[in-house]
Amino acid sequence: MTTFKEIRGNLIKSTSTDPANPQEGQIWYNSTSQVLKGEEFLQAWSSGGNLNTARNQLGGAGTQTASVAFGGGPPTGTDSAATEEYDGSSWTTVNPLNTARKLTGVGLLQTAALGFGSYTGPSTQVANTESYDGTTWTNKNNINTLAYGIGGFGTNTSALKFGGDLGQIASTESWDGTNWTSVTSLNTGGSYIMGAGVSNTDGIGCGGYGRTTATEQWNGSSWTNVASMNIARTSGGGSGTSGSALVAGSPGSVVSSELYDGSTWSTAPNIATARNNLGAAKASATSSVIFGGYAPSVGNRTTATEEFTSAPATRTFTTS
Repeated sequence: MTTFKEIRGNLIKSTSTDPANPQEGQIWYNSTSQVLKGEEFLQAWSSGGNLNTARNQLGGAGTQTASVAFGGGPPTGTDSAATEEYDGSSWTTVNPLNTARKLTGVGLLQTAALGFGSYTGPSTQVANTESYDGTTWTNKNNINTLAYGIGGFGTNTSALKFGGDLGQIASTESWDGTNWTSVTSLNTGGSYIMGAGVSNTDGIGCGGYGRTTATEQWNGSSWTNVASMNIARTSGGGSGTSGSALVAGSPGSVVSSELYDGSTWSTAPNIATARNNLGAAKASATSSVIFGGYAPSVGNRTTATEEFTSAPATRTFTTS
Protein backbone atom coordinates (compact mmCIF):
# COMPACT_ATOMS: atom_id res chain seq x y z
CA MET A 1 0.00 0.00 0.00
CA THR A 2 1.33 3.46 -0.91
CA THR A 3 2.04 5.62 2.11
CA PHE A 4 1.57 9.37 2.51
CA LYS A 5 5.35 9.73 2.74
CA GLU A 6 5.82 7.97 -0.62
CA ILE A 7 3.25 10.26 -2.27
CA ARG A 8 4.19 13.58 -0.65
CA GLY A 9 7.71 12.96 0.59
CA ASN A 10 6.68 13.96 4.13
CA LEU A 11 5.80 12.16 7.31
CA ILE A 12 2.60 13.05 9.18
CA LYS A 13 3.36 14.09 12.75
CA SER A 14 1.89 11.93 15.48
CA THR A 15 0.78 13.74 18.62
CA SER A 16 -1.21 12.77 21.69
CA THR A 17 -3.26 16.02 21.54
CA ASP A 18 -4.45 18.31 18.76
CA PRO A 19 -2.17 21.33 18.10
CA ALA A 20 -3.20 24.45 20.03
CA ASN A 21 -3.15 26.71 16.95
CA PRO A 22 -3.20 24.56 13.81
CA GLN A 23 -2.58 26.23 10.45
CA GLU A 24 -4.77 25.82 7.39
CA GLY A 25 -3.66 22.72 5.46
CA GLN A 26 -1.87 21.18 8.46
CA ILE A 27 -2.41 17.42 8.95
CA TRP A 28 -1.60 15.32 12.04
CA TYR A 29 -2.36 11.96 13.62
CA ASN A 30 -3.93 12.07 17.09
CA SER A 31 -2.53 8.96 18.80
CA THR A 32 -4.97 9.25 21.73
CA SER A 33 -8.14 9.15 19.64
CA GLN A 34 -6.31 7.25 16.86
CA VAL A 35 -7.67 9.40 14.05
CA LEU A 36 -6.13 11.44 11.24
CA LYS A 37 -7.00 15.14 11.44
CA GLY A 38 -6.45 18.31 9.45
CA GLU A 39 -7.19 22.02 9.54
CA GLU A 40 -9.33 23.64 6.85
CA PHE A 41 -11.12 26.93 6.38
CA LEU A 42 -14.90 26.71 6.18
CA GLN A 43 -17.07 29.37 4.56
CA ALA A 44 -20.86 29.27 4.64
CA TRP A 45 -24.07 31.32 4.65
CA SER A 46 -26.87 30.39 7.05
CA SER A 47 -30.35 31.74 7.70
CA GLY A 48 -30.93 34.28 10.46
CA GLY A 49 -34.05 35.80 11.97
CA ASN A 50 -36.29 37.81 9.64
CA LEU A 51 -36.62 41.60 9.78
CA ASN A 52 -39.95 42.83 11.13
CA THR A 53 -40.37 45.18 8.15
CA ALA A 54 -39.59 44.18 4.55
CA ARG A 55 -37.67 46.97 2.78
CA ASN A 56 -34.91 47.74 0.31
CA GLN A 57 -32.28 50.49 -0.04
CA LEU A 58 -31.80 50.42 3.71
CA GLY A 59 -28.80 51.28 5.86
CA GLY A 60 -26.91 48.83 8.02
CA ALA A 61 -24.17 48.84 10.65
CA GLY A 62 -22.61 46.71 13.37
CA THR A 63 -21.59 43.07 13.72
CA GLN A 64 -23.16 39.67 13.14
CA THR A 65 -24.43 39.49 16.71
CA ALA A 66 -25.16 43.20 17.26
CA SER A 67 -26.29 44.99 14.11
CA VAL A 68 -28.79 47.68 13.20
CA ALA A 69 -31.00 48.14 10.10
CA PHE A 70 -32.61 51.48 9.31
CA GLY A 71 -34.61 53.34 6.67
CA GLY A 72 -35.47 51.86 3.30
CA GLY A 73 -38.31 51.47 0.84
CA PRO A 74 -41.11 52.19 0.21
CA PRO A 75 -39.78 55.74 -0.08
CA THR A 76 -42.27 57.38 2.27
CA GLY A 77 -44.18 56.42 5.42
CA THR A 78 -43.26 54.91 8.76
CA ASP A 79 -41.59 51.85 7.20
CA SER A 80 -38.95 54.11 5.66
CA ALA A 81 -38.01 55.47 9.10
CA ALA A 82 -38.03 52.13 10.90
CA THR A 83 -34.96 51.05 12.86
CA GLU A 84 -34.37 47.49 14.04
CA GLU A 85 -31.60 45.93 16.12
CA TYR A 86 -30.32 42.35 15.68
CA ASP A 87 -28.86 40.24 18.49
CA GLY A 88 -27.67 37.33 16.37
CA SER A 89 -31.02 35.56 16.28
CA SER A 90 -33.91 38.06 16.13
CA TRP A 91 -34.73 41.67 15.25
CA THR A 92 -36.31 44.20 17.64
CA THR A 93 -37.95 47.46 16.53
CA VAL A 94 -36.46 50.53 18.24
CA ASN A 95 -36.63 54.32 17.78
CA PRO A 96 -37.04 55.37 14.13
CA LEU A 97 -35.05 57.80 12.00
CA ASN A 98 -36.12 61.45 12.16
CA THR A 99 -36.59 61.52 8.38
CA ALA A 100 -38.25 58.58 6.60
CA ARG A 101 -36.26 57.73 3.47
CA LYS A 102 -34.15 55.33 1.49
CA LEU A 103 -30.55 56.04 2.46
CA THR A 104 -26.94 54.94 2.81
CA GLY A 105 -25.78 53.67 6.20
CA VAL A 106 -22.37 52.90 7.70
CA GLY A 107 -20.93 51.98 11.09
CA LEU A 108 -18.86 49.30 12.78
CA LEU A 109 -20.97 49.27 15.94
CA GLN A 110 -24.70 48.85 16.56
CA THR A 111 -24.45 51.83 18.92
CA ALA A 112 -22.61 54.13 16.49
CA ALA A 113 -24.29 54.18 13.08
CA LEU A 114 -24.51 56.95 10.48
CA GLY A 115 -27.21 57.44 7.84
CA PHE A 116 -27.03 60.04 5.09
CA GLY A 117 -28.38 61.28 1.78
CA SER A 118 -30.68 59.43 -0.62
CA TYR A 119 -34.34 60.32 -1.13
CA THR A 120 -37.96 60.29 -0.08
CA GLY A 121 -39.20 60.10 -3.68
CA PRO A 122 -37.72 59.80 -7.20
CA SER A 123 -37.29 63.57 -7.52
CA THR A 124 -36.80 64.50 -3.85
CA GLN A 125 -33.23 64.05 -2.60
CA VAL A 126 -32.42 64.36 1.10
CA ALA A 127 -29.26 66.15 2.31
CA ASN A 128 -29.36 65.63 6.06
CA THR A 129 -27.23 63.23 8.09
CA GLU A 130 -28.36 61.31 11.17
CA SER A 131 -26.21 59.68 13.85
CA TYR A 132 -27.37 56.78 16.06
CA ASP A 133 -26.09 56.19 19.61
CA GLY A 134 -27.90 52.92 20.24
CA THR A 135 -31.03 54.67 21.51
CA THR A 136 -31.91 57.72 19.43
CA TRP A 137 -31.14 59.34 16.09
CA THR A 138 -29.70 62.88 16.10
CA ASN A 139 -29.74 65.22 13.09
CA LYS A 140 -26.29 66.29 11.91
CA ASN A 141 -24.94 68.57 9.16
CA ASN A 142 -25.93 68.01 5.55
CA ILE A 143 -23.96 66.36 2.78
CA ASN A 144 -22.76 68.79 0.10
CA THR A 145 -23.79 66.93 -3.06
CA LEU A 146 -27.35 65.65 -3.27
CA ALA A 147 -27.75 62.17 -4.74
CA TYR A 148 -29.31 58.78 -4.19
CA GLY A 149 -27.61 55.43 -4.64
CA ILE A 150 -24.59 56.72 -2.69
CA GLY A 151 -21.72 54.43 -1.62
CA GLY A 152 -20.07 54.69 1.77
CA PHE A 153 -17.93 53.20 4.54
CA GLY A 154 -16.60 54.18 7.97
CA THR A 155 -18.11 55.15 11.32
CA ASN A 156 -20.39 57.85 12.73
CA THR A 157 -17.31 60.00 13.47
CA SER A 158 -15.12 59.15 10.45
CA ALA A 159 -16.79 58.19 7.18
CA LEU A 160 -16.56 58.54 3.40
CA LYS A 161 -19.40 58.88 0.87
CA PHE A 162 -18.91 58.53 -2.88
CA GLY A 163 -20.75 58.34 -6.18
CA GLY A 164 -24.49 58.59 -6.71
CA ASP A 165 -27.23 58.25 -9.29
CA LEU A 166 -27.57 61.75 -10.67
CA GLY A 167 -25.57 61.21 -13.84
CA GLN A 168 -23.30 58.54 -12.29
CA ILE A 169 -21.30 61.08 -10.34
CA ALA A 170 -17.74 60.65 -9.02
CA SER A 171 -18.09 63.09 -6.11
CA THR A 172 -16.47 62.06 -2.81
CA GLU A 173 -16.95 63.62 0.63
CA SER A 174 -15.24 62.98 3.96
CA TRP A 175 -17.05 63.09 7.34
CA ASP A 176 -15.20 64.08 10.53
CA GLY A 177 -18.08 63.68 12.95
CA THR A 178 -19.32 67.23 12.39
CA ASN A 179 -19.00 68.25 8.74
CA TRP A 180 -18.80 66.78 5.27
CA THR A 181 -15.85 68.04 3.17
CA SER A 182 -15.45 67.53 -0.59
CA VAL A 183 -12.28 65.58 -1.41
CA THR A 184 -10.74 63.87 -4.47
CA SER A 185 -13.33 62.26 -6.76
CA LEU A 186 -13.52 58.62 -7.80
CA ASN A 187 -11.57 57.68 -10.93
CA THR A 188 -14.79 56.29 -12.41
CA GLY A 189 -18.15 57.72 -11.38
CA GLY A 190 -21.09 55.47 -10.67
CA SER A 191 -24.00 54.72 -8.37
CA TYR A 192 -24.95 52.01 -5.88
CA ILE A 193 -21.24 51.31 -5.31
CA MET A 194 -20.52 48.86 -2.51
CA GLY A 195 -18.16 50.04 0.20
CA ALA A 196 -15.97 48.43 2.88
CA GLY A 197 -13.72 50.33 5.26
CA VAL A 198 -13.18 51.43 8.85
CA SER A 199 -12.68 55.20 8.55
CA ASN A 200 -12.41 58.17 6.18
CA THR A 201 -8.74 57.32 5.55
CA ASP A 202 -8.92 53.73 4.33
CA GLY A 203 -11.45 51.62 2.44
CA ILE A 204 -12.63 50.36 -0.95
CA GLY A 205 -15.51 51.10 -3.31
CA CYS A 206 -16.40 48.26 -5.68
CA GLY A 207 -18.76 47.68 -8.59
CA GLY A 208 -21.80 49.86 -9.16
CA TYR A 209 -23.74 51.11 -12.16
CA GLY A 210 -21.39 52.64 -14.71
CA ARG A 211 -18.42 50.77 -13.24
CA THR A 212 -19.01 47.01 -13.89
CA THR A 213 -16.30 45.12 -11.90
CA ALA A 214 -14.12 48.11 -10.95
CA THR A 215 -12.61 48.37 -7.45
CA GLU A 216 -10.94 51.51 -6.12
CA GLN A 217 -9.05 51.94 -2.86
CA TRP A 218 -9.09 55.18 -0.83
CA ASN A 219 -5.99 56.12 1.18
CA GLY A 220 -7.25 59.30 2.82
CA SER A 221 -6.39 61.61 -0.06
CA SER A 222 -6.93 59.81 -3.38
CA TRP A 223 -8.47 56.80 -5.11
CA THR A 224 -6.37 54.08 -6.78
CA ASN A 225 -7.68 51.38 -9.13
CA VAL A 226 -7.01 47.91 -7.73
CA ALA A 227 -8.12 44.36 -8.59
CA SER A 228 -11.50 43.93 -10.29
CA MET A 229 -14.28 41.70 -8.98
CA ASN A 230 -15.00 38.44 -10.79
CA ILE A 231 -18.45 39.52 -11.99
CA ALA A 232 -20.16 42.86 -12.61
CA ARG A 233 -22.06 43.62 -9.44
CA THR A 234 -24.07 46.55 -8.10
CA SER A 235 -26.53 47.42 -5.33
CA GLY A 236 -25.09 44.74 -3.07
CA GLY A 237 -23.98 44.74 0.54
CA GLY A 238 -20.36 45.37 1.51
CA SER A 239 -18.63 44.53 4.79
CA GLY A 240 -15.13 44.54 6.24
CA THR A 241 -11.97 46.50 5.44
CA SER A 242 -9.76 47.34 2.48
CA GLY A 243 -7.69 44.24 3.27
CA SER A 244 -10.55 41.87 4.07
CA ALA A 245 -13.87 42.64 2.36
CA LEU A 246 -17.07 40.77 1.51
CA VAL A 247 -19.71 41.69 -1.09
CA ALA A 248 -23.00 39.91 -1.73
CA GLY A 249 -26.08 40.61 -3.82
CA SER A 250 -26.78 42.28 -7.16
CA PRO A 251 -29.81 42.81 -9.42
CA GLY A 252 -31.28 39.76 -11.13
CA SER A 253 -30.65 36.18 -10.06
CA VAL A 254 -27.05 36.66 -8.85
CA VAL A 255 -26.49 34.59 -5.70
CA SER A 256 -22.70 34.49 -5.57
CA SER A 257 -20.65 36.42 -3.05
CA GLU A 258 -17.01 37.47 -3.21
CA LEU A 259 -14.14 37.96 -0.75
CA TYR A 260 -11.25 40.42 -1.15
CA ASP A 261 -7.91 39.86 0.61
CA GLY A 262 -6.33 43.20 -0.21
CA SER A 263 -5.01 42.11 -3.60
CA THR A 264 -7.46 39.71 -5.29
CA TRP A 265 -11.16 38.81 -5.31
CA SER A 266 -12.22 35.17 -4.90
CA THR A 267 -15.64 33.58 -5.25
CA ALA A 268 -17.32 32.74 -1.93
CA PRO A 269 -20.41 30.55 -1.23
CA ASN A 270 -23.80 31.52 -2.64
CA ILE A 271 -26.44 33.33 -0.64
CA ALA A 272 -29.84 31.60 -0.41
CA THR A 273 -31.98 34.56 -1.56
CA ALA A 274 -30.87 36.55 -4.60
CA ARG A 275 -31.44 40.23 -3.85
CA ASN A 276 -30.26 43.79 -4.43
CA ASN A 277 -30.37 47.10 -2.53
CA LEU A 278 -29.85 45.21 0.72
CA GLY A 279 -28.46 46.16 4.11
CA ALA A 280 -25.35 44.68 5.73
CA ALA A 281 -23.49 44.67 9.02
CA LYS A 282 -20.23 46.46 8.24
CA ALA A 283 -17.65 45.43 10.82
CA SER A 284 -16.27 42.15 9.47
CA ALA A 285 -15.96 40.25 6.20
CA THR A 286 -15.54 36.90 7.94
CA SER A 287 -18.49 37.28 10.33
CA SER A 288 -21.13 39.33 8.55
CA VAL A 289 -24.88 39.52 8.09
CA ILE A 290 -27.06 40.78 5.22
CA PHE A 291 -30.74 41.68 5.43
CA GLY A 292 -33.67 43.00 3.45
CA GLY A 293 -33.45 44.15 -0.15
CA TYR A 294 -35.48 43.53 -3.27
CA ALA A 295 -35.79 39.80 -4.09
CA PRO A 296 -36.71 38.92 -7.73
CA SER A 297 -37.89 35.46 -6.61
CA VAL A 298 -40.79 37.02 -4.70
CA GLY A 299 -41.08 40.12 -6.87
CA ASN A 300 -40.97 42.36 -3.82
CA ARG A 301 -38.99 43.48 -0.79
CA THR A 302 -37.83 40.76 1.57
CA THR A 303 -37.32 40.35 5.31
CA ALA A 304 -34.75 37.57 4.85
CA THR A 305 -31.55 37.70 6.91
CA GLU A 306 -28.45 35.63 6.18
CA GLU A 307 -25.26 35.25 8.20
CA PHE A 308 -21.81 34.60 6.70
CA THR A 309 -19.07 32.82 8.62
CA SER A 310 -15.51 32.16 7.46
CA ALA A 311 -13.45 30.41 10.10
CA PRO A 312 -10.89 27.62 10.62
CA ALA A 313 -12.19 24.19 11.57
CA THR A 314 -10.53 20.91 12.52
CA ARG A 315 -11.68 17.99 10.38
CA THR A 316 -11.35 14.25 11.01
CA PHE A 317 -10.37 12.21 7.97
CA THR A 318 -11.30 8.58 7.35
CA THR A 319 -8.46 6.25 6.49
CA SER A 320 -10.37 4.02 4.09
